Amino acid sequence: MLSFIVPAHNEELWIGKCLHSIRTTMETVREPYEVIVVDDASTDATPRIAEQMGARTIRVEHRKISAVRNTGARTACGEVFFFVDADTKVNERAVSAALAALRSGAAGGGCAPELDGPVPLWGRIILFFSVVVGRLIRLVGGCFLFCTRDAYVATGGFSEWLYAGEDIAFVQALKKVGRFVVPKPTVVTSGRKLDVVGPWEVIVLMLTIAVRGSRYESEKVLDILYGRRAQDCKKPDNAA
Repeated sequence: MLSFIVPAHNEELWIGKCLHSIRTTMETVREPYEVIVVDDASTDATPRIAEQMGARTIRVEHRKISAVRNTGARTACGEVFFFVDADTKVNERAVSAALAALRSGAAGGGCAPELDGPVPLWGRIILFFSVVVGRLIRLVGGCFLFCTRDAYVATGGFSEWLYAGEDIAFVQALKKVGRFVVPKPTVVTSGRKLDVVGPWEVIVLMLTIAVRGSRYESEKVLDILYGRRAQDCKKPDNAA
């Protein structure tokens, strides 16, 4: 059994696309699976869309993504966990590569992202170098992480002391448990933050992460990551 754990807060514009990508991927992969959407205090149509698409939906009021992910993991029935952000679309190549790595003995891993939609030149440049460096040092963000249940338990899960950087801390913990891999396939995630931040903010954020590691959170960092989010003028798309 594979468990896809999707944390979500006010993601009505993306949750349908995310869940549709999981469903179509698993039609090809053909393994038993479940989808758990952990709705963290949404005030929009996120939980309704998730339920309409057949996902098991859990309501929490944490407003902390580490705790939201852990809630999903505690509820999950699978022996393999996929932590997928609600603004991310998975695919058969990424899931199959993840399963192959785990079945060859890896404790966990994550896939590098591509950004959805038009991306400014500076964003493409920064993403290119961050992916190259991430592959070299085996470090990825939290949009698509995977691990065995045993590895998750051994790490203690995502650190709930952290409001940001919990994904990096989790990757570091997984590396202590066993082999961590970054497969070649990528996943597609939202580039919407680039609509509300500039290149220097992104560069400062990356340098802060490089210097401070998982404990890089600050008021400014939290504002960049969670405080501002470009609004799409389109109506929610439940299926694709």
